[in-house]
Amino acid sequence: MSVRKIIRWFILLLLAGVLGYGLQFVWQAFPIISAYGAKALCSCTMLAGRNEADVIANELGSGLLKLGSYRADFTDSSAYGSVFGFAKRKAIYRKGLGCTLVNEIAEEELRAQQLNVAIPPAAMRDTLPWPAGDKLPDVELTKYNMKKLNQVADSLFAEPGEEKTRRTRALIIVHDSNIILERYAEGFNRNSRLMGWSMTKSLTNGIVGLLVREGSLSLSTKALLDEWENDDRAHITLNNLMQASSGLYWEENYSGPSTTTNMLFKKKDAGLYAARFPLKHPPGEVFSYSSGTTNILSFIARKIIQDENYPAYAYRELFHRIGMYSLVIEPDPGGTLVGSSFSWATARDWARFGLLYLNDGYWLGERILPEGWVEYSVTPAKGAKRGEYGAQFWLNAGEPGNPNNREFPDVPADMFYMSGYEDQFVFIIPSKNLVVVRLGLTTGNSPDYNKVLSDIIAALPD
Repeated sequence: MSVRKIIRWFILLLLAGVLGYGLQFVWQAFPIISAYGAKALCSCTMLAGRNEADVIANELGSGLLKLGSYRADFTDSSAYGSVFGFAKRKAIYRKGLGCTLVNEIAEEELRAQQLNVAIPPAAMRDTLPWPAGDKLPDVELTKYNMKKLNQVADSLFAEPGEEKTRRTRALIIVHDSNIILERYAEGFNRNSRLMGWSMTKSLTNGIVGLLVREGSLSLSTKALLDEWENDDRAHITLNNLMQASSGLYWEENYSGPSTTTNMLFKKKDAGLYAARFPLKHPPGEVFSYSSGTTNILSFIARKIIQDENYPAYAYRELFHRIGMYSLVIEPDPGGTLVGSSFSWATARDWARFGLLYLNDGYWLGERILPEGWVEYSVTPAKGAKRGEYGAQFWLNAGEPGNPNNREFPDVPADMFYMSGYEDQFVFIIPSKNLVVVRLGLTTGNSPDYNKVLSDIIAALPD
């Protein structure tokens, strides 16, 4: 065979390989794009009350999501997504539960599910003083450098590039339990539900804390799932799961098809899907941030709470007790709360959750979380080499022996925080009695949060 023919065959094989990879990527990616779009459009319009065109332009108007076509159907409270007419997906809205994708289940079965929906207590929020309600007390602001604080806010809401990619939508600064600054982008206000994404993991921390408080679980509990009983996964403890150190194989990757995107946008039971992966490391040895781990926790919590009380238990015993009446954690198609990712609440309600943890699990003098739970939550996981993660909270503790090697070097090391995709944050700094909430849709030009937080601290009274 001549050299020319060899080269020709090589090129043809290369092209065939590229084409095959492309087709495989399309086969795997298109359903995720469609499902993401259907779910986002459903939640933003049906739950958050946003305008359909605005959601399509902003939440679904960049990257690969631009390939999709999306529409909302208010006649049956649903939304659809597809890519070039293929990989059609649907999400449905149910009152009190938010939106759920129709995945691996018939729509009729999904709509017929009987879940114990929590109803927020009737309360005149505008007449109750903050933080129990929304009536803000008069606060002496002259002791703060309000000029500096407003400059910080201006920088967060600014768009430094030609395109709007920062899109800060809400900022709240709470000091000594008082809101000293609150700002919203045009089209949003204090009643707007905003997506928490992975901040939901910290909400799951609170739900697990309830079960530990009542003695249904302990951090040393093993053999948490029946299918783990006869293999090495039986050695995984609740603490390992809480600290994202289970040792289970996982891909925390959102740039394309992965275990995480498959779990969130293709599967019926998120926690069960994640639980079926084998061990990659011995439990408790390696920190590996994992949405799968959190959904295993959520599934375990549901099993203990039991269906006749689920999911109302978490709202009744925790979220509604601290006034988080706007909060909705959306369930997967199997009926389990997606404890890793799908939560919505107003900025003030996110601030309330931050205050609960700032105050060591107390709310207005009443203990909600078990004694020592917050301390446990902010203790670095064994495998977190820079002290960057505790139990479903991110930390600023720093590397042992080299405490300046931390994410926010100019912010106190006792800071811990909730963090979600597209720059959702609740920063909690006990030494400064400070909670900072920042919510938005950031796809570029992220603010320098080390400077943001250090400037806020500098504006506080000595």
